[in-house]
Amino acid sequence: MNFKYRSSLSSMAAIAGAIVLPAVAQAQTRSFDIPAQAASSGVREFARQAGIRVIVAGRDTDGRTTKAVQGTLDTREALDRLLADTGLTVRSFGGGVAILGGMSDQRSDAGDITTDIQVTGTRIVRDGYDAPTPTTVLSEEEIARRAPENIADYVTLLPAVTPGNSPAQNTGTTASGATGVNSLDLRNLGTSRTLVLLEGRRLPAATINGSIVDINVIPNAFIKRVDIVTGGASAAWGSDADAGVVNFVLDKEFTGVKGRVQGGVTTYGDRKNYTVSLGAGAKFAGGRGHILLSVEHSQIDGIDGVPRSWYNGNRTFANPDWTATNGQPRYLSLEHVGYSAIAPGGIVTSGPLRGVYFGQNGTPAQINFGSLLTSSTFVGGDWKYTDWSKNTQSFLNGNSRQSAFARTSFDLTDSIQLYGQFIFTRSNVTSVAAPTITTANISRDNAFLPASVAQRMDQLGLTTLNVGSSNWDFGNKNYESNHSLYQYLVGANGSLDLFGKGFTWEVSAYRSISKIGQDFMVPKSAEFNMAMDAVRGPNGVVVCRSTLTNPGNGCVPYNRLGTGVNNQAAIDYLMGTDWVRQTIRQDGVAGTLRGEPFSTWAGPVSIATGFEYRKDKAYGTADPLGLVNGFANGNYKPIVGSMDVTEGFLEVVVPLVKDTIFKSLDFNGAVRGTDYSSSGFVTTWKGGVTFEPTEDVKLRFTRSRDIRAGNLSELFAAGSTGSSVISDPFLGGEAYTTQLITTGNPTIRPEKANTITFGAVLTPRFIPGLSLSADYWDVKIRDAITSVSGSSTVDQCFNGIQDLCDNIVRGDNGKIRYVYTRPVNLDLFWARGIDFEASYRLRMADVAASLGSGTLSFRGLFTLNLKNGSESGLTGIFDSALREGGAPRYRYLADLSYRNGPLTVSLTGRGISAGVRDTSFVECSTNCPGGNNTINNNHVEGAFWVDASASHEIVEGVEGFFVVTNIANRAPIASADGPGFSTAQFGYNRAYSDLGRAFRAGVRFKF
Repeated sequence: MNFKYRSSLSSMAAIAGAIVLPAVAQAQTRSFDIPAQAASSGVREFARQAGIRVIVAGRDTDGRTTKAVQGTLDTREALDRLLADTGLTVRSFGGGVAILGGMSDQRSDAGDITTDIQVTGTRIVRDGYDAPTPTTVLSEEEIARRAPENIADYVTLLPAVTPGNSPAQNTGTTASGATGVNSLDLRNLGTSRTLVLLEGRRLPAATINGSIVDINVIPNAFIKRVDIVTGGASAAWGSDADAGVVNFVLDKEFTGVKGRVQGGVTTYGDRKNYTVSLGAGAKFAGGRGHILLSVEHSQIDGIDGVPRSWYNGNRTFANPDWTATNGQPRYLSLEHVGYSAIAPGGIVTSGPLRGVYFGQNGTPAQINFGSLLTSSTFVGGDWKYTDWSKNTQSFLNGNSRQSAFARTSFDLTDSIQLYGQFIFTRSNVTSVAAPTITTANISRDNAFLPASVAQRMDQLGLTTLNVGSSNWDFGNKNYESNHSLYQYLVGANGSLDLFGKGFTWEVSAYRSISKIGQDFMVPKSAEFNMAMDAVRGPNGVVVCRSTLTNPGNGCVPYNRLGTGVNNQAAIDYLMGTDWVRQTIRQDGVAGTLRGEPFSTWAGPVSIATGFEYRKDKAYGTADPLGLVNGFANGNYKPIVGSMDVTEGFLEVVVPLVKDTIFKSLDFNGAVRGTDYSSSGFVTTWKGGVTFEPTEDVKLRFTRSRDIRAGNLSELFAAGSTGSSVISDPFLGGEAYTTQLITTGNPTIRPEKANTITFGAVLTPRFIPGLSLSADYWDVKIRDAITSVSGSSTVDQCFNGIQDLCDNIVRGDNGKIRYVYTRPVNLDLFWARGIDFEASYRLRMADVAASLGSGTLSFRGLFTLNLKNGSESGLTGIFDSALREGGAPRYRYLADLSYRNGPLTVSLTGRGISAGVRDTSFVECSTNCPGGNNTINNNHVEGAFWVDASASHEIVEGVEGFFVVTNIANRAPIASADGPGFSTAQFGYNRAYSDLGRAFRAGVRFKF
């Protein structure tokens, strides 16, 4: 690898590298002075003085007291003295890490809300309450209780996490490669602003258009916990963390064998799925070495069409009776809306023969337009016949995933550990895309024109008919994407003495390779245009008109007037498979040093410093015809480009007050310098304090500057195409199909986020087991990188924004042929709100002995969104995203679980607030104000879902489990699509539950 370091950071990297080299000479004895105290604080103090990491479950320290340890001792001997007669044992020790466990309970307590305590020097991570920045932690037990199909399905239930790209949301999406991808979006600020890490390291992008990380690649078998850090994360974790960080932490010390077999199905008998996983860990070389291996296979069936009774053609369209002065709403949202300009076998869209459609075998008939007829829609009548949304495109994609994980470590000495790791994941997604919607003129001499229609044309003096069609005879437009990830990692960690103080260090190097393939069956433009223009030749045989002048062109006539009227030869001639093969490679090296070089009057000062270098490179190939835009859709083009990033950071924790009139006051600060080859040097920073006036109350505050630079796609995308139906305000709101061309922009600047958080944590001693927290957060992003959608480009051009008019290309007929969408730096993204969290754990025996030995646990999370949206700088109007498809006013999740011996049961309630479809709309039915922003129904209902789970130990180490979600089989949240569209209009909010009641059951084991 050709690593290029910037001079501004090279000295820091060199110093950090020089510091870690003397680790081999580390002394194995240390001076200890630890008084007897509560186990939680005793473990923390031991880790600090020993300079190692200690991992222990919070439940195992409760009610225990560690022994006093004084004198100069070997680290392991000191640990044994600390734990003597406490009921805690050392399960693993080596490589600067000790893992403790309780002798009385070798099985983890699924009812325990708290997750592992991980002590690194002076920093202890037990759960979100002890973190300096608000953090939500999902434990292994909580994840197992939910038994999700994929870990992302559980994380997105958290109120602070807006569902990002998901298999449910991305049906029909073929341009970006996001179909079937599971990604995360903190604060509704976009998936590219949520940094996803695996063991603190980045993963490469999973799509050709964006920096989206597919959560499907995470090895589920060894997930120990998930840390969700919201806000203020770039200085500590790296660039791209405007909204925060989601870090998946693996159980690298597991010893034994574990596995899981589970399957699921909906109450309708579809969406069948199963998962099989197996993992094993073992020690070797007398305990100095450790190896982990796991494999997993998952299969999820797709659903084509919408086989659900709640589907009712709910859509939004322009009111045909509206004028600026008659008091009617400009837009209507109604049920049973059909398409007036589209039919499976074609429909005449204008003129005296409007509404004549061509049915089975080309038989013509007159459609019943019902009422409220517009250029593109109507209500009632034969709406089901023209409605292609219910019967064509996939409702949910099918997905098959295989993964393998291997990790080995070896304690070279008692203070140095070497390790290597390999991850492989392969995902295959199949889907049926939206049909090819076309509008074209049919000449009077078209060979397939029914005689009765031709006669009426002659009577009316018509030479052409404008016919719109969803081209039923094309069959399914099958789409397939394949994503493979390979990650190779080597590294070392350990501990050392510097200036008489204990430090820990780690260095690593990795290569991640993401291979993305897309295949899309789509019409070839030139062949389709020639095949559609069919006439009779001199001998009466139907031929393409082009064949009359070029007999050897091989054109096969296509009949677009009817269904079931074309043979396979005609379909094969005009259909092709557009494809792209994209590779994204990321190479990186990193080093970290942590320690406590000196102390203040209130205690030791902790520092962490380090460097990171990474290089991202994208290259690939694509279908030659697609490279010249020869297909009706798709026209994939590989991204070709590279960028490198060099970063150096310093973080410090300074205690200011300790056990005086107040319990503690600590300052936490961090600074990171980041040098992008694409956009130059930027600085991120964070400053904050945690203040504990008493043991019952903690106050915390942070202020940070975070950044995100353009990713490979935003910089170098060559220009893929897709189709969309746009409502054209220049033509009175007429809706028709146009092409969207997505390209990159190498001139975009890094965006800058200013984040403030402050909150309080209450852990009242008079109510043991209760924890409460509330945190206010405010994220403001300047120069936000975003792409203006095709419909917004047209609307803003209509409002006079000339820069966006330059992205619109019209044809000779005045209609839009192409809309270019490019990343730009807009003025502002803004998110503001409050997070609430409560947890309580109660041992029933503490209430009354007669209640038995069970444990009752509760956890509740609530997010209130006060402000969420953007200001483009184009209109000066704040576009609020507190609406359908954006961030609801509030979301909540409450989980109640009970465990008694081998039995665990839980009940979960989750919900979102009611809201509006668009905050810019005014809802009215009569006496509406003038303007284009009135609608008859802008309301979106809230929702509440209830889930339940139960598990029971069958024999020691083997557990059966059962989960049911959406017990009441609640229908999705209704929300009318439109007026424009590029995929099927299913008529509901796709960000939330849509399957209906679903069941999962299985067996898991651990020996």
